[in-house]
Amino acid sequence: MNTPKIALFIDGANLHATAKALGFDVDYKRLLQEFQSRGMLLRAFYYTTIAEDQDHCSVRPLVDWLDYNGYTVVTKTAKEFTDSSGRRKRTGSMDVELAVDAMEIARHIDQMVLFSGDGDFRALVEAVQRRGVRVTVVSTTSSQSSMIADELRRQADVFVDLMELRTKVAREAVVERSIPPEPRARSALAPLQRSLGGS
Repeated sequence: MNTPKIALFIDGANLHATAKALGFDVDYKRLLQEFQSRGMLLRAFYYTTIAEDQDHCSVRPLVDWLDYNGYTVVTKTAKEFTDSSGRRKRTGSMDVELAVDAMEIARHIDQMVLFSGDGDFRALVEAVQRRGVRVTVVSTTSSQSSMIADELRRQADVFVDLMELRTKVAREAVVERSIPPEPRARSALAPLQRSLGGS
């Protein structure tokens, strides 16, 4: 059987919100490795908007890391404005950029994996499927309110709940530094020492 050619399309803000709703952070290195193990990963696209004031942008370190570690990062500057009630708001959608890239690469891949629950992508999924590509959508129904639009879930060939991928793509918790490593190592060996007649 031929190795499937895969492309990942990550709606950055959507995936971040979904993982946060499930109580974990995505480890993007592990995510890449997981899908490299499933076939020939041709591209991993990551889409996000960047604040106009880039110096104070929290997503900048992640974007830089992704750029150097196998992802094709697509960014756009978010526009800031003040709404009618005087609140600062930001606009910026990467939907068009994602759709254009997906249509361009469709003839080179067998499988598209879309990390988003945005119902606006239903038409894109349908168009890609017409070109013979199987589409997997990754989002969640496990959070308090479902993060995936029903029409997108129905259109996908396969729906994967991000919760099912948690053990494979979650960032592992940092080991507590307050406990020195030596006593922990000794206490783990204590039962073995006793059984060998040690102290």
